[in-house]
Amino acid sequence: MRAVIQRVKEASVTIEGQIFSQIEKGLLVLLGIEENDSELDAEALAGKISRLRIFEDAQGVMNLSVKEVNGEILTVSQFTLHANTKKGNRPSYIRAAKPEKAIPLYEHFIRCLQNETGKEIKTGKFRAMMDVSLINDGPVTIIIDTKNWE
Repeated sequence: MRAVIQRVKEASVTIEGQIFSQIEKGLLVLLGIEENDSELDAEALAGKISRLRIFEDAQGVMNLSVKEVNGEILTVSQFTLHANTKKGNRPSYIRAAKPEKAIPLYEHFIRCLQNETGKEIKTGKFRAMMDVSLINDGPVTIIIDTKNWE
């Protein structure tokens, strides 16, 4: 599983001209699921994201988690995070999980985040054409890949 995590002042998903979901201060998580990902990947990633200390404390040091600042989370599925661009100019998405595998893992990831944070997780709509808007706070953007923890 691969996630792009952005600390945001606000973020939203619009589908067919209508706001589908939105958050204020918190995290926008773009989530890509690979064919060889498992529920263990979802659980580990949700735990890491919920505890990631990327919000500033009273001294201006990034020392607080989304839970500690009472922030919200908006999670959007994004198979293009697994684009292979090694050959040619047209990305290949062969490593991205097919919907029958990706949807249950995406839903499991969201449930894990809800359990970790104790808050409702806002989402995009799987397989929909979405307009994602955000105001990046910082900017702070973190990339996590469960196959390559750094």
